[in-house]
Amino acid sequence: MRHPRHPHHHDSPFGGRHWEKAWFAGPPWGGGRRARRGDVRTALLSLLADNPMHGYDLIRELEQRSGGAWRPSPGSIYPTLQLLEDEGLITSEESGGRRRFTLTDAGRAEAGQAEAPPWEHIGDETVENWNDIRDASFGAMNALRQVMMTGNDEQRRRAVEVIAEAKRKLYAILAE
Repeated sequence: MRHPRHPHHHDSPFGGRHWEKAWFAGPPWGGGRRARRGDVRTALLSLLADNPMHGYDLIRELEQRSGGAWRPSPGSIYPTLQLLEDEGLITSEESGGRRRFTLTDAGRAEAGQAEAPPWEHIGDETVENWNDIRDASFGAMNALRQVMMTGNDEQRRRAVEVIAEAKRKLYAILAE
């Protein structure tokens, strides 16, 4: 059944028959890697070294440069911008209800000392993790297919119990 506001929504929890593409691109539900506070600081200084920007422009640029793997929240960006401003590394100017951030000379010096920007390291970790998850889930689906095709009723019942337990454990991981 298609949802009226989501024309591509299908009955499948994976979004229909083209769900495999989502496995390769990243999590179908969004999310992404959480950055350490140092990553956010270095990333903001690196971006502001290129151009002055507004807060939401910085968020959008970080998401774009990380290939969507890192989607920082305003709750991590704005406090870090305030800290950088308090340290004299950036200045801000309000115009039209929006603050535009610019590096100071001290901020340019610190940005120049940084190694590679953090977004250059994010993709490798994410791709490796998603390949592991994809491979494990395909392996489990193949085993399930074998049980369903060649197993007896008792084996199929036990397979359902294993899947239900796996689902509970996965939700427990999210609850941690």
